[in-house]
Amino acid sequence: MKSRWSDGEAREFSDRYGAAWGEALAMRVYTSRLIGADPDLVMHGGGNTSVKIVKRTLLGDDVEALCVKGSGWDLDSIEPPGFPALDLAYLRRLRKLEALSDEEMVNQLRTHLFDASAPNPSVETLLHAFLPHTFIDHTHADAILALTNQPDGAELIRKALGKDVVIVPYVMPGFRLAKLAAEMFEGMPAANGMVLLKHGLFTFASDARDSYQRTIEYVDRAETFLRKRARSQPAARAGGSGASAAAARMARVGPILRGLLAARGAGPDQPVRRVVLEHRATDDLLALIAAPECASLAARGPLTPDHVIRTKPRPLFVPDPALDDPEALRAQLAKAVDAYRAAYEAYFAEQVRGKGITRTKLDPDPRVFLIPGVGIVCAGKTRKDAAIAADISEHTLRIKDAAEGLGRYEPLDDSDLFDMEYWSLEQAKLGKETEKPLSRQVALVTGAAGAIGLGICAELARAGAHVVLTDVDAEALERARAKVAQISGASACAALRMDVTDETSVEAAFDQACRTFGGVDLVVANAGIAHVSALADTEARQFRQVMDVNLIGYFLTLRAAARVLRAQGTGGNVIVNASKNVFAPGADFGAYSASKAAGHQLGKVAAIELAPLGVRVNMINADAVFAEGDTPSGLWRDIGPDRARSRGLAPEKLQEFYRDRNLLRAEVTGAQVGRAVVFFASNQTPTTGATLPVDGGIAAAFPR
Repeated sequence: MKSRWSDGEAREFSDRYGAAWGEALAMRVYTSRLIGADPDLVMHGGGNTSVKIVKRTLLGDDVEALCVKGSGWDLDSIEPPGFPALDLAYLRRLRKLEALSDEEMVNQLRTHLFDASAPNPSVETLLHAFLPHTFIDHTHADAILALTNQPDGAELIRKALGKDVVIVPYVMPGFRLAKLAAEMFEGMPAANGMVLLKHGLFTFASDARDSYQRTIEYVDRAETFLRKRARSQPAARAGGSGASAAAARMARVGPILRGLLAARGAGPDQPVRRVVLEHRATDDLLALIAAPECASLAARGPLTPDHVIRTKPRPLFVPDPALDDPEALRAQLAKAVDAYRAAYEAYFAEQVRGKGITRTKLDPDPRVFLIPGVGIVCAGKTRKDAAIAADISEHTLRIKDAAEGLGRYEPLDDSDLFDMEYWSLEQAKLGKETEKPLSRQVALVTGAAGAIGLGICAELARAGAHVVLTDVDAEALERARAKVAQISGASACAALRMDVTDETSVEAAFDQACRTFGGVDLVVANAGIAHVSALADTEARQFRQVMDVNLIGYFLTLRAAARVLRAQGTGGNVIVNASKNVFAPGADFGAYSASKAAGHQLGKVAAIELAPLGVRVNMINADAVFAEGDTPSGLWRDIGPDRARSRGLAPEKLQEFYRDRNLLRAEVTGAQVGRAVVFFASNQTPTTGATLPVDGGIAAAFPR
């Protein structure tokens, strides 16, 4: 473990924050970010830091204040507002109490903030307050946990770290732990650190650098001790595959798992609560999962109780998966998930009965799968949630292995894990936000880099969907992805180059979507081209080219969509972006009009065939979209001048002509087409096989 401290960076933070927030808080921000940047120390909101300062009140009084990490902030990106300030003298008086409930503790913290709008202080605020030091750092360092999570954890910590650390037995975070830690420190007032067994490390000092350096020093001692004392482990089986083979298998496994984990609504119009998956499969992870001891390690709990809200008490290990037999694998995974749910139900019932309490049971589904030959697969309501569970699971697997090499990995028992999993203060970290109409869904859009495609993808992102943008133009595709990422966040969208006329390319893109998100729930067939000429003047080559993209491309997209949707078994939606020309074709536009009419008919056939799967297929007939924001339509850029001449117009008058010819005098946009897609995809009506015009009202194109 190496220190990341830099005098130059420290000066930068001092210059950036010192004048407005004070030098101490500026250094608190700097070293907190150093800690947060190292996943071997903390992960995803884990750990907390604090600094004690003197704060001047509105009345001009100088009072002691504790600035401690606030809920919702991560150490790797924290800013000064992420450290809510509290009345330190009052907090220290709370130590006189014999007991303090969690709810009252939160109330006392909030009512003694200096800023009522500040975030909730850490649940370990009182521990920071009861210790006398100016700077305090709390981490969940992997190497420390590998030592504490042993039958003789206290003895190992003493041997590894020396005699200048306080060792505190496991107590659930809160008032009781804060009092116990303070009392034990006062028995060793010269200590420079404190280890909470099966929880983490505290270091403290009078300045930020020393407290941070002590964290690094103790973790380095633990890592050195582990290396020297670890017994040699037998070589793990490779499992007959590497990372590339595991990725290929994930394309098949993902849709099956998503289907098994989906919660169906009570009726056909009730939403399906799906999950999004994250896959990890490096060669070393695959070797760990293939090792004989992995099943035993999987059955034992997390490194630190904080992880349980992300990963459940334990992962689901799938022994000897039938990776070469899809139907046998589906049956095997279904049986494993059912067994996991039954075990969780029993765990919940045993805990509430034994504790004599009432709790609302959380869903019993696994969050983490360990599958030999596939890797780690994690589930969450968003890809970000699934990735957090995957990050934790990767670290957990590696540290469990290291701990086992030292002795025997021994986590907290089920009773302690249950207390943390159902602790109201810990559950609050997950938030209770209202989900958007397409939350938990994965949408794949073809022709996503064009004006209509971008408008569709942006509206899907606004509705909460994870979006897979596909297009043949790689540069334009990346520009579109960047715009969608501004709405959805980078983790909730992906860009895949796909040629809709190439079977291999289409299948590969759907497979990659399954590897990235676990599957696909909504497919929008949108990619299209056009050609302008009278039938008598159209070459067969030109006609075939339009048909290849607009009809064969739709066919290949629908076929690949059906394969994935069938594997998931959770219904879904397919939207065919046809055209106003389906019902109202125009002269010199035969190839385009015929291809769109054929694609429209193909959508109707798909509606009939996919209905038994609960998949709805609907069509949108849009009129011309010339641009979406600063993204021009490639189709109209290419054919606009010819189309204007065909209509006897100057090119600059073409857009005005299309606007003025509809009943509402409306300019049709990609966003409007996107909102029509969202309407169908959100199952607001039990509709399939329908056509929705988005054209401002063109009487000749009314559906009939």
